[in-house]
Amino acid sequence: MRWENLTDESGGHGRTPDGALFEAGAVTTQTFDTPEFAGITFHEVRARSVLNRVPGASRMPFEWTVNPYRGCSHACVYCFARKTHSYLDLDTGLGFDSQIVVKVNAPEVLRRQLAARTWRGEHVAMGTNVDCYQRAEGRYRLMPGIIDALTEYANPFSILTKGTLILRDLDRLARAAEVTDVGVSVSVGFTDPTVWRTVEPGTPAPERRLDVVRALAERGIGCGVLMAPVIPFLSDEPEQLRATVRSIAASGATSVTPLVLHLRPGAREWFMAWLARYHPHLVPRYERMYARTAYAPTWYQRRITRQVHELAREYGIGPTRASTTRGVRREREQTHAEADATEPTQLTLM
Repeated sequence: MRWENLTDESGGHGRTPDGALFEAGAVTTQTFDTPEFAGITFHEVRARSVLNRVPGASRMPFEWTVNPYRGCSHACVYCFARKTHSYLDLDTGLGFDSQIVVKVNAPEVLRRQLAARTWRGEHVAMGTNVDCYQRAEGRYRLMPGIIDALTEYANPFSILTKGTLILRDLDRLARAAEVTDVGVSVSVGFTDPTVWRTVEPGTPAPERRLDVVRALAERGIGCGVLMAPVIPFLSDEPEQLRATVRSIAASGATSVTPLVLHLRPGAREWFMAWLARYHPHLVPRYERMYARTAYAPTWYQRRITRQVHELAREYGIGPTRASTTRGVRREREQTHAEADATEPTQLTLM
């Protein structure tokens, strides 16, 4: 394993693609003898910058992000962020799932950056690369300090997560919502237990994630659901879509936004290898569907979007309905990306 992209031999500091600057020689490797961290190695680094600007080409409705972790123990086989591990000479397959980079000083660096005269208080999105409430957060507890810093400066922010650990910070989120715009979205692409166990093995069960939506609603914090990814031929049957939307509606979600699986380099190779092992009969269909691009065909995206929106209306939720709760941003900013009928969809955390 090489870390030239974090620090160089001359004692300087390197820049990673997400814009973070790391102090030279500041990498500490840790393992922990507890069941939830079995097989996971943590690489602790000290960042010089944690506010990262999103490239304009990403077509996202936000410009700034904070990502305290790189790599993710959720181990979602489709995760687009797998490619970012290759920039650190780390494996994008099992390495992405088990080699987690932790920016241990993220809260203090963020507070310093928010205090800078050049900072204009722009919206900050979290969970846009990997999940900020993955298992590592239970050990490192970076999010309380990050939320406190954003609250102190009344800086608007949003969080997208698959993690139930966000409930630990419920009081903090409620306080933040009193002084600034706070958007929360939970990612639930399907409720089929067989699909969940095989493609998202490190995540809480979909039902537990929907419990997060309920808990947030009870505290007056509206929460949208990013129904992503809808996986062709595995989670896209009409009854599967219906069951998922029905459960989302029952959770009290303010909205549901469907997004179809896309396969960028890094994720594509890992997903296709998984598909060949578990569903070899689907490999030719995927090779045709994703032959020329990372995105499913437009006609397919349109069909899924139409079906989900029809079901959402049937169950009393709308694809773009904004919450009336004070301090909760519009649905587009909650989920970071909405399915578009004419252009390829863009995933964030996924």
